[in-house]
Amino acid sequence: MSGPVSSVDAPATQAEGSHATAPCVEVTDSREATVGEFRVRRALPRRGRRTVGAWCFADHMGPADVTEESGLDIGPHPHIGLQTVTWLTDGQVLHRDSLGSEQVIKPGQLNLMTSGGGVSHSEEATGHYRGTLEGIQLWVALPEATRHGAADFEHHAELPRTGLEDGVATVLVGEFGSLASPARHDTPLVGVDLDLRATSTVPLRTDFEYAVVVLEGAVAIDGKPLRPGKLGYLGEGRDELRVEVREPSRAILLGGEPFETPIMMWWNFVGRTQDEIDAAYASWSAQDDRFGRVRSSLPRIPVGPPPWRQADR
Repeated sequence: MSGPVSSVDAPATQAEGSHATAPCVEVTDSREATVGEFRVRRALPRRGRRTVGAWCFADHMGPADVTEESGLDIGPHPHIGLQTVTWLTDGQVLHRDSLGSEQVIKPGQLNLMTSGGGVSHSEEATGHYRGTLEGIQLWVALPEATRHGAADFEHHAELPRTGLEDGVATVLVGEFGSLASPARHDTPLVGVDLDLRATSTVPLRTDFEYAVVVLEGAVAIDGKPLRPGKLGYLGEGRDELRVEVREPSRAILLGGEPFETPIMMWWNFVGRTQDEIDAAYASWSAQDDRFGRVRSSLPRIPVGPPPWRQADR
């Protein structure tokens, strides 16, 4: 489920986040892509929307059938400058990383990996699960204070949940109402799974910008319909959100303080400059020690040079 980001999603140039300072509903299409063996709907980044708070990537993957030995099949690949946040609504995935972590994730659980200055990982079949796999992987851009720091991995088997009018909200990251997720976050932000059976109202912060990614079903906000394959950007200034539920639905609410620092995204890297991306690309290509080693039977994922280096050749 991890990337990669290409120039089709957003130009490989430094860009500030753009945000609306008043409530709005801007609907954009996700891009269908293939990651490993899976079809994904990429809601972020898009050319018109790089970030929502510090959230800078959202891939809704599946549903698709997997077996004990064949699943996502995404071999070892590197990251810098971000956190990966993995949430499943169905199935199981095995995470392995260069820190030595080996963790199966199931629905209702959260995997969060912080890359800091460099980490690598793979996403694999579990060796025992056969059935349907569906979920979302999100990336969070790290702030200056932690983006060059040490890598880390967390698994949270239980997360706080609260009832809505006719549904349940699970707090993946950050604070939602009176609940706080135990997962690490380095900037003010929130991610919530909304499992809705009828129209519901959810609390928001007026200083956060928000977006909604629908995983299944159909909802509407301010009369504008949202289904899977769409992202609804909501701007800032709301203290609550009325979600009209047109059929039983599952959606991810993303929010945070606008991320004002210009970022550059290419492949599996989030940096600030071409030089940073070049250095990460060179380390991965040279197979030096920066990204460590992953104990995986899957082949390591290669990559060609960034587009600005291709232009120089």
